[in-house]
Amino acid sequence: MDIGSIGTHIYTMFSGELAGSDEFGNKYYRCKKKLHGRERRWSIFKGKKDSTKIPPEWHAWLHHTADMPLSQAAAQPENWQKPHIPNLTGTLNAYLPQGSDEKGGQRAPATGDYKSWTPGS
Repeated sequence: MDIGSIGTHIYTMFSGELAGSDEFGNKYYRCKKKLHGRERRWSIFKGKKDSTKIPPEWHAWLHHTADMPLSQAAAQPENWQKPHIPNLTGTLNAYLPQGSDEKGGQRAPATGDYKSWTPGS
């Protein structure tokens, strides 16, 4: 746990009120008192901090787009929605397209079908 997390946990103990949790185990809090007329809201991640694991209904609540998070029934994914995949950028499992420097930097030759735009043409 880093220093910022320790401070957040202490602040949460004294000033936080649990608003709810999501399917990833993240917990969402609001301040017991309004500061400067606006409610302060924050989350504490379960496990590794990954902002891509905040579902849309909680994102809207955190950013004051919605006064209340969506109900659990409304938050259930549709059958056409894919399950969450974490952002793998910067990890060994990151996507590297053909031609990237990490894959040897050998790119397929240009096919000649590209024509650049010229002003006035």
